[in-house]
Amino acid sequence: MIKIKKCSIEDIKDLQEISRETFYETFKEQNSAENMEAYLERAFNRTQLEKEVSTAYSEFFFVYFHDEIAGYLKLNTEGAQSEQMGEDTLEIERIYIRTKFQKHGLGKYLLNKAVEIAMEHHKKKVWLGVWEKNENAIAFYKKIGFVQTGSHSFYMGDEEQIDLIMIKNLI
Repeated sequence: MIKIKKCSIEDIKDLQEISRETFYETFKEQNSAENMEAYLERAFNRTQLEKEVSTAYSEFFFVYFHDEIAGYLKLNTEGAQSEQMGEDTLEIERIYIRTKFQKHGLGKYLLNKAVEIAMEHHKKKVWLGVWEKNENAIAFYKKIGFVQTGSHSFYMGDEEQIDLIMIKNLI
């Protein structure tokens, strides 16, 4: 049973827990412990998450699998986007699934939810940034119609990394 719920400020504790857990699990093998800890503390501290949840044009959603939080999604439109991509776009900034819930179609479910929300807001494109070394994610996004259009820098602690910018046209 899959359910989705929009997050609010009351969900910060759960959001912080799942954000730290899923990011760490996804990237711990490719990054130093020092850079991981520095990033986790900067990106997922309570104050930062409260600010993000309260930001106009940003939305967080939990996905539940059998009544347990299995992952989450963060979407941005308008000025909340991490890159200026235009008013006709929606950014999928984060999409993470806990390890034990992977391979249940939840990532695709959240992507479909993002597209549905983009269509409701009359957006023409959805876009995301994905680490150039995350080959499985890149292959998945290509398979469902995303195309690489550029790149931008992402900092993991003091290390500069490159995220590929991928866009999917909706019309």
